[in-house]
Amino acid sequence: MWTYIVRRTLYNIPVFLSIIFVVMLALRVNDPVSAQLGKNATQDQIDLLTEEYGLDEPFVIQYGKFIGKLFTLRFDERSWDQGFPVGEMIINAIPPSMAVTIPTLVVTASIAICVGLVSAFFRGRAIDRSLMFIAVIGMSISVLVYIIIGQYWGAYLPSTQVDGWPFEISVDASAGSSRWFFFHPANWVSFCMLPVLINVTVALGYDTRFYRAVMVEESQRDYIRTARAKGASTQRVMFVHMLKNAMIPIITRIMISLPFVITGSILIEFYFGIPGMGRTLINAINSKDFPVIQTFTALFAALFIASNILTDVLYALADPRVRLS
Repeated sequence: MWTYIVRRTLYNIPVFLSIIFVVMLALRVNDPVSAQLGKNATQDQIDLLTEEYGLDEPFVIQYGKFIGKLFTLRFDERSWDQGFPVGEMIINAIPPSMAVTIPTLVVTASIAICVGLVSAFFRGRAIDRSLMFIAVIGMSISVLVYIIIGQYWGAYLPSTQVDGWPFEISVDASAGSSRWFFFHPANWVSFCMLPVLINVTVALGYDTRFYRAVMVEESQRDYIRTARAKGASTQRVMFVHMLKNAMIPIITRIMISLPFVITGSILIEFYFGIPGMGRTLINAINSKDFPVIQTFTALFAALFIASNILTDVLYALADPRVRLS
């Protein structure tokens, strides 16, 4: 297995480098110096800031320096907009994102798998039609509508905060402890429960339909008919036979969502003022903050590559018939 992981990692290094190359090349189409200084800036000011940012160097040199910092895990380059080291900004932004995304992933997967099992087992009956009708309705409504409705009604709940979180990303002495402020149960209910409920509502319809399709396919297998013919109970057929043999697509679905546990939800973080990864990236894009955008892109790419490799490993663990080669 370790040989397979090492080989897959080496195969994905060119993909990783290509992603960063394309993103850095696309960013250089814009001129962040002129955008920051304004149209009244003198040429001397533009030249001075261009040299300070290192944009006067050839693109290949800039690319090589950035890759060198990545592979030596040096994230000390400072944000052009905030002035903080990018590594500190990432460390401060990950916990707020995870406070929302981890409960969202766990609750959505748990409910969707159970509903998909029930709907597939009673396929074509009233309970199946009712569950799928609710799922389709949930999918048909835009996430922005959920956000507006949630903020409107959340404003009337005394324990719910909808006007932003009480701190911003910072690297002062208090940031280290305040990063985990929202993992306290009372604080989580106040600031995170509503965003989690909206995320779950949006994702539940898509996941339920996916898991139902998987379970319907499994329910038509010969081993299910054999189990029923032998007198196996409904619970055993559903949770032992169907669920166990449907683990491959379930793992795939969950692992696709796993990188977003760290990268966060852009819309939710933006509208609820959550100082997480998604909001930090949006702010960096709006201010043409190249160091932040490049580092976040490298992190996202690494997470997705690692997620794909881990998915293959979990396939082999879940199904003995799968061989890593």
